[in-house]
Amino acid sequence: MKSSILYTSLFLLLCCFVSQTALAQKALEPKPSPMSVAAMKQGDTYVKVVYCRPHKRDRQVFGGLVPYGEVWRLGANEATEITLTEDLMLNGQKLAAGTYSMYAIPEKDKWTVIFNNALGEWGHYNYDKDKDALRVEAPTSKTEESYEPFTIMFNEAGTEMIMAWEDTKVVVPISVAA
Repeated sequence: MKSSILYTSLFLLLCCFVSQTALAQKALEPKPSPMSVAAMKQGDTYVKVVYCRPHKRDRQVFGGLVPYGEVWRLGANEATEITLTEDLMLNGQKLAAGTYSMYAIPEKDKWTVIFNNALGEWGHYNYDKDKDALRVEAPTSKTEESYEPFTIMFNEAGTEMIMAWEDTKVVVPISVAA
């Protein structure tokens, strides 16, 4: 009786060890759409964008994986979020300091970039247009190089927020609101 309890206990301990080892190994594997942060500072104003970076992986991105004319989460996984410490002008329109979810509606020649008050959203599935704080349009252009992962970045001066994927780039001019 004691030996069967001992063997059962050892078996359960071994099962726990094997499953924990497998989980630890899985945690070390690179994620298909890793999280990233883009940030910029202009004077005392700080802007941070937290997003996940899907990869092209031999797929047609715009007009395929990301359909034209539909709301897109502007990345992968959770909705992209932007935090601004001061009011900003985005393509000439004012966005109050705070944290917002970001979405986009890609078209061939322009994107509508959306700043929405709902936070903690997964993707764009619960996107609610009534919670939009601001929408700005920005033209698309072709890049000189192809971007394998979706990328959000700021230019060195902090006057442009740049979104690029595949051979498409969108630039939104930004400045600190007066």
